[in-house]
Amino acid sequence: MWLKKRILVPTDFEKPSQAAADIGVELAQTFRVPLVLLHTYSAPQAFSGVPLSPAEDYALLYEKTVSEFLDKERARLAPGNTEVVSVLRRGVVWEEILAAAQELDVDLIVMGTHGRRGLPRALLGSVAEKVVRISPIPVLTVHGRSDAPPAASR
Repeated sequence: MWLKKRILVPTDFEKPSQAAADIGVELAQTFRVPLVLLHTYSAPQAFSGVPLSPAEDYALLYEKTVSEFLDKERARLAPGNTEVVSVLRRGVVWEEILAAAQELDVDLIVMGTHGRRGLPRALLGSVAEKVVRISPIPVLTVHGRSDAPPAASR
């Protein structure tokens, strides 16, 4: 059994992340390991001559709101006997995911992907792709397209 430590599920609270969290918790239950739910956000940028307090106020409000979302998602995933903990980090998203994976000593990262292509992908980048390419830890990606037919009708 290669999953002995914990599973990391980065989330942005969108459908692909929820699908990844569902799979992550199933794996955590199967292998009897804890699941770590992670949300990472970029810090507001400071500019010369602009007071920092509005950005700091926004960051505090954002952290409070996201902490509530993490609590709700943790409660949704934890009705069984699987331990689910949540972590909130600030920084470059893909870097923080990889740093958290190493610091928390995880065996697997399970993350959703939006499946963007073309210009949207070029403009927005792909956090999942960056994590997959760089991570020394195995990464399972879950494609959570909202326009995909339900599994029962395939």
